[in-house]
Amino acid sequence: MKYNIAVLDGDGIGPEICSGAIKVLERIGEKFGHQFNFTHYLIGGSAIDACDTPLPVETVTGCLASDSVLLGAVGGYKWDNMPVDKRPEKGLLGIRKAMELYSNIRPAKLWKSLVSASPLRPDLVKDGVEIIIVRELTGGIYFGERGKGGEGKDAFAWDTEKYSVYEIERIMKIACELAIKRSKRIISVDKANVLESSRLWRKTVHEYAELHYPEIQVEDMLVDNTAMQIVKNPAQFDVVVTSNIFGDILSDEAAQVTGSIGMLASSSLGDGTRGLYEPIHGSAPDIAGKDIANPIATILAAAMMLRDSFGLQREYSAIEAAVGSVLEDGYRTADIMQEGKTRVNGSRMAQLIAERI
Repeated sequence: MKYNIAVLDGDGIGPEICSGAIKVLERIGEKFGHQFNFTHYLIGGSAIDACDTPLPVETVTGCLASDSVLLGAVGGYKWDNMPVDKRPEKGLLGIRKAMELYSNIRPAKLWKSLVSASPLRPDLVKDGVEIIIVRELTGGIYFGERGKGGEGKDAFAWDTEKYSVYEIERIMKIACELAIKRSKRIISVDKANVLESSRLWRKTVHEYAELHYPEIQVEDMLVDNTAMQIVKNPAQFDVVVTSNIFGDILSDEAAQVTGSIGMLASSSLGDGTRGLYEPIHGSAPDIAGKDIANPIATILAAAMMLRDSFGLQREYSAIEAAVGSVLEDGYRTADIMQEGKTRVNGSRMAQLIAERI
């Protein structure tokens, strides 16, 4: 098969980690008989420097014409004092909007070989952990009506949490499609004991699953209990679906269970198969150009692209297995270095993973 991938290297370590992911994808192409065509476009600070905008028209056009998009990272100290509407991060928000992406999928996986890196007790994570949080990205309290008024001690402000059945159903479809490929089990997180919007969320989630995915087991969990359970018994979770604000908070909490942000990938998806895939970490300008950045998060983001946009489950599994094999053999980049292990630079780590496929 032939796939056209738009690559948004971005800023800081972005070009380095994208290069590592491309190396692994090229090996997948050789192994499984696929052709990946990579076209690079500007975004973020690099686009500001070259085009005076964080999101050039050419970038939007190229991404919309591609089969999917791989992103490195945007931002850096150099552009901290830019006007709000021209900051590098506006490029990321803009491309998500242009691609009509309404779901954010963030797996928080703790590999068995990195259990000692987790802040949790070893007995809680000894068998490894993988929590996939499916967060609704374009609705809820972040996008509801808001306002402020009054003066002095009478000043007030308000925000509105609002969801439609349509918004809940479409994010549930994303979660169900992921769960079908895994445990066929979903935990839906809400605050239905207090919020009317959560009561609609809970009702819609169950009705949608029963009608369209009867083989999937759906369990409800209140958000405060979920926050407790993630640190008490993280292994109980697989696919979690939740609202914008709850997903924002819980995904950051779950990420910390893994011990290193350099290992975590994410994707943003919409109605079609085209998605935006990226690591969850930033551009790390302080280590850019030193070849010490961990490429694994971006490599795993590329693996998610193969599975979720292209339907290539075997190829996804091959990358995941290669990452696990390299870690089991004791190879580590600086951010995950442990006593007695072998330290390698970023490009070497990517090469090792590619060689294991």
